[in-house]
Amino acid sequence: MSVDLIDRVRRRLVGGGAEVSAAVVADAVRAEVGVVGDRDVLSALTLLRQEFVGAGPLEPLLRDRGTTDVLVTAPDQVWVDGPSGLRRTDVRFPDEDTVRRLAQRLALAAGRRLDDAQPYVDGWLPGGQVRLHAVLPPVAEHTCLSLRVLRPANHRLADLRALGTVDAEVHDLLTAIITARLAFLITGGTGAGKSTLLAAMLGAVPPHERVICVEDAGELHPDHPQFVRLVARPPNIEGAGEVTLRDLIRQGLRMRPDRIVVGEVRGPEVIDLLTSLNTGHDGGAGTVHANSPLELPARLEALAALGGLDRTALHPQLTAAIHLILHMRRTPTPTLTEIAVLASTPTGPITHTAYKSGTWTAHRPLLSALLATRGISWP
Repeated sequence: MSVDLIDRVRRRLVGGGAEVSAAVVADAVRAEVGVVGDRDVLSALTLLRQEFVGAGPLEPLLRDRGTTDVLVTAPDQVWVDGPSGLRRTDVRFPDEDTVRRLAQRLALAAGRRLDDAQPYVDGWLPGGQVRLHAVLPPVAEHTCLSLRVLRPANHRLADLRALGTVDAEVHDLLTAIITARLAFLITGGTGAGKSTLLAAMLGAVPPHERVICVEDAGELHPDHPQFVRLVARPPNIEGAGEVTLRDLIRQGLRMRPDRIVVGEVRGPEVIDLLTSLNTGHDGGAGTVHANSPLELPARLEALAALGGLDRTALHPQLTAAIHLILHMRRTPTPTLTEIAVLASTPTGPITHTAYKSGTWTAHRPLLSALLATRGISWP
């Protein structure tokens, strides 16, 4: 089937306004050339359904349960990330225009605009499990498309122990942290397993406690009978209807929470989280992108500044609210590599590393003392 015929059928489908289905495509093909063979119809169906339905040729990659990211950097360069790391796939697009059309269609599905006047976009595809980012030329040399797949985080602590994310002793410590209702933040980079660890620890919360969780997307799925999720909403294409994490933290405080959790702290909502943890809501938690526990205070200073809170006001709130920092690293599988105690000093908060890369340090007694203040014995 010729490229010219495909283009004519494409224009007919775009102008028709009807939902694209196999029957609609077949009718459009026959309308353009009259009677055609079944092979030509099937060929057109394959090509055009890839363009008009789902993520096109990227759909099989997204359906693979091991996929975390699908990246298109050029028509002939499609990459996928997963358990074995980043690798180039055999998927190819015919040309630059095909990639651009796919990016624009996905942007429209996400309620966003993508064109020469707005050459980049960030949003969530319907269902809230795939995050879209796209950039058009001339900002990029080629149309670049990034699809991040959020897999439901529903492991238990015992599962993480079996996978090697934590060892037996750390497993027992994490259980003690939950029982003692200590507040903690999980740090690490993208794909390090922060949400996986957080969901596993929330699954260890006693079933009689009510957990209110605020997220950008519904990623956390702990095995807990009283887990209530509130999901933020971006503005629509007209710029209205936004519901922020800060809004939802305030709503969550009115929902009789025993614990407040923020799936990912990435902006001024850190102020509301710390405020809630300092007003009687023990055992709260969240995740933060940070290179190490040592850098967390500076990272939170930057985020709090977005909400108008300076470092002098932040420091006492931070050290009063957060007890521990758990750091995840992908090496090459997600692993809990560091546990630190957050402490206050006259010059600001500092971190004392009690565990690093499988080895306990001289600061381990700080953990025991911290747990002892909550009536939990840990050697």
